[in-house]
Amino acid sequence: MTTQAAPHTFTVPIADAGKRLDHYLQEQLPQFSRSRLQGWIKDGHALVNGSAAKVSMALRGGESITVAPGELRPLNAAPEDLPLEILYEDDAVIAINKPAGIVVHAGAGNHSGTLVNRLVHHFASLSKVGGDLRPGIVHRLDKGTSGALLVARNDAAHQALAAQFSGRTIEKTYLALVHGNVRAESGRITTPIERDSARRTRMTARSGSGRSALTEYRVKRRFDKFTYLEVRIGTGRTHQIRVHLASIGHPVAGDRLYGGQPAERIFLHAWRIAFISPATGERVNVEAPLPEALERWLAALS
Repeated sequence: MTTQAAPHTFTVPIADAGKRLDHYLQEQLPQFSRSRLQGWIKDGHALVNGSAAKVSMALRGGESITVAPGELRPLNAAPEDLPLEILYEDDAVIAINKPAGIVVHAGAGNHSGTLVNRLVHHFASLSKVGGDLRPGIVHRLDKGTSGALLVARNDAAHQALAAQFSGRTIEKTYLALVHGNVRAESGRITTPIERDSARRTRMTARSGSGRSALTEYRVKRRFDKFTYLEVRIGTGRTHQIRVHLASIGHPVAGDRLYGGQPAERIFLHAWRIAFISPATGERVNVEAPLPEALERWLAALS
């Protein structure tokens, strides 16, 4: 059995002129993967001014885009009886405390032991909007990042949460330990982020081009060779906090990919997330306690 998602219509702002069609649609429809959106464009499910278009089409601003999502296959991620810490749940949303070292959903080389495998074991019904391998997944955390992550119980909840992410009304706060002495007590980083053409596993903020990104930070505590930060993000780009902090000369501790010294894990934790529950219409604030391993790390620095 398959499900059909409702169509979406957008008018491209002049400010988005020059963006590729698939990039623009991923910003507007973050609940769908880039590959799924590209497939729909190629299959004629995404029309620009009423006509089919190429994935790489450069937008000029002012275009009318209609996306009629193709059929979504049912869930088929295999359930696995593994631990799952629930921070909050209602009829629409589940907030999970994701441990470090676990990927959110299946991908290259990761077909079991994921957060999704745990979710489908513990919950009989999850949203299908993200596809058969990403049931309930509205947003992601990197494998090495721990903390609060939202899961949608049904398609309506998924779309409501995705709209909040797209509208930047969900507040996401992280805790990060970075190398060096961050001079300012607080700061704001707005450098665009794109994939590193030389190393495809990395992102970069060095080129001056890419997707817009917003990271704000304030110092919580200072150590001899490290600074402990509270970080808020206004966008959700891949590796955003890691890339932005490294770009100002302060890579996250343990983050070897972006210049940090090797450690058992990276010191990045999704501490708090605030959102409007689609079930109640009320604002919900969820907090994931700092893991014991990171508490010990701070204690050792003291």
